[in-house]
Amino acid sequence: MIHKIVKYGQPVLEREAEDITEFDTPELHQLVQDMFETMYAAKGVGLAAPQIGIGKKITVIDVSGGEGEPQQIVLVNPRIVHKEGKQTAEEGCLSFPGFREQVTRAKRATVKARDARGEEIEVHGEDLLARAFQHEIDHLNGILFISHVSVLKRDLIKRKIRKRIKAEDWF
Repeated sequence: MIHKIVKYGQPVLEREAEDITEFDTPELHQLVQDMFETMYAAKGVGLAAPQIGIGKKITVIDVSGGEGEPQQIVLVNPRIVHKEGKQTAEEGCLSFPGFREQVTRAKRATVKARDARGEEIEVHGEDLLARAFQHEIDHLNGILFISHVSVLKRDLIKRKIRKRIKAEDWF
């Protein structure tokens, strides 16, 4: 099932999500499937549960961009355990449709998490995958990508969103 993506302004996006404590349940597996469907429908490379209004620590990622074999990654209760290097690139967010900004993040990242069955996993990412790890885990901690841009750019984005809200062109 494709869920509606929550846009900036909804409180669930700026709150730390709760850990998942029950694994390998039909409900969790259905949530993972729904999240991938929603992410692909929106043409994203990652989606965190708070972006569909669910305050739980789970994210799905696939940086294949629909080319070749899917590279699906499911991270439950993830945490970044190592970062190195720097990369600056344009970044967007499904919860900020129409907005893209230059964001500096680590070039490589290692994440420890559990999969949907509850098995401990460790995944390493570089470039776009490392960026996706950092972006999605930020979501689970209530941190938005605009936190990584200058105050001036952040205020400009917020002002544009307020105008879209007034024009009833946002929610």
